[in-house]
Amino acid sequence: MRKKRMQLSTKVFIGFAIGIAAGIFFKEQALIAKPIGDLFLNLIKMIVVPLVAFSIASGISNMGDIQKLKRVGSKTLLFYVVTTLLSGVIGLIVANLLMPGQGFEMNIISTDPVVIKEMASVSETLLSMVPTNPIQALAEGNLMQIIIFSSFFGIGMTILGKQSEPFKKVVDSGTEIMLKVTDIIMGFSPYGVAALIAASVGEYGLEIFGPLAKFILADYVAMICVVLFLYIFLLKFVAKVSLKEFFKHIPAVWAITASTTSSSGSLPVTMKVAEEKFGVTKELAGFSLPLGATINMNGAAVYFAVGTMFVAQIYGIEMTLFQQFMTITMATLIAIGSPGIPGGGIVMMVILLDSIGLPADIIGLIAAIYRIIDMGHTTLNVTGDMVSMLCIARIENLFEDEIEPNQEVKLAKT
Repeated sequence: MRKKRMQLSTKVFIGFAIGIAAGIFFKEQALIAKPIGDLFLNLIKMIVVPLVAFSIASGISNMGDIQKLKRVGSKTLLFYVVTTLLSGVIGLIVANLLMPGQGFEMNIISTDPVVIKEMASVSETLLSMVPTNPIQALAEGNLMQIIIFSSFFGIGMTILGKQSEPFKKVVDSGTEIMLKVTDIIMGFSPYGVAALIAASVGEYGLEIFGPLAKFILADYVAMICVVLFLYIFLLKFVAKVSLKEFFKHIPAVWAITASTTSSSGSLPVTMKVAEEKFGVTKELAGFSLPLGATINMNGAAVYFAVGTMFVAQIYGIEMTLFQQFMTITMATLIAIGSPGIPGGGIVMMVILLDSIGLPADIIGLIAAIYRIIDMGHTTLNVTGDMVSMLCIARIENLFEDEIEPNQEVKLAKT
């Protein structure tokens, strides 16, 4: 009798646990494993650009007609914006209740002033989203520009219909090839995850948790509240998905997001899980998830809200309800424009603090523990992508298996 092969998700979690143990035991010596983790990250980054370019164009062209594309696209954007805004609101509520900056001693850890960059105008931001040279956008890995170009490309193929069939086959084949390459790369994920976690734990240790414990706690409590009060509500009453099955399959994604801290970098895994475990159509997964990895930043919105209140409380600045409302609005806009890459939130926090007139010199302190909290931010971002995608799949009936309007979706058991 043949032994049952261990699932990849199980291997990844074993690697995750080994990484934590190695980091605690070997301390700074565990940094010797960092090149292995960096190699794994580079392999993921290698596949992200072609995967996004092919999957967006393929997903849009396979929608079938422009009207369907308008419906799915507008609803996807609406879910992303609303969930990001509500995540920020939850972050503010938690920060007001837990008061993470109250009683914080600034002399515990010295911080150097940060040079604040000037915030781009709305017109400059919009112009920067449209590529003047698509080849350059691909070479530089500018995901927003790639998504814009690939979207127009997919729309063009949809409008042309049969005339674009030869090229559509090339694009569809390219998507399949990229997904297969993703399978190969993910075979290395247990080793990559173990190396990344070992290096992180070995470098930061447990000492830094002390003075920043309340901030880290408030950040994670807010993220848990987003899952409990927002995501579960959407899954239960909008997507009508079995919660047991959802939380059975989503940890495979969490292991990658926690170790890579990159929404874009975890995209190959989220697309694979969405199609194979959640049963959504390739067209929807190929369109909504790459878009979500770029603009759906629920975790970032929580971080900006909690972080802003943390800084205000440290300096004894009382923020009115109107100021907090403006903070949420700014946080939502900045979160949507926040890059889905490791460390991107540090720069964006400086921009937010500067835009509302709060001191930004504390950012050096936050940066010291950013990796620890960013594991949660990225995980929440990608979970939000999945939840919104499942809601759209339910509303537009874009599951591979046809379901009745009031039928609960049973996800894959394998």
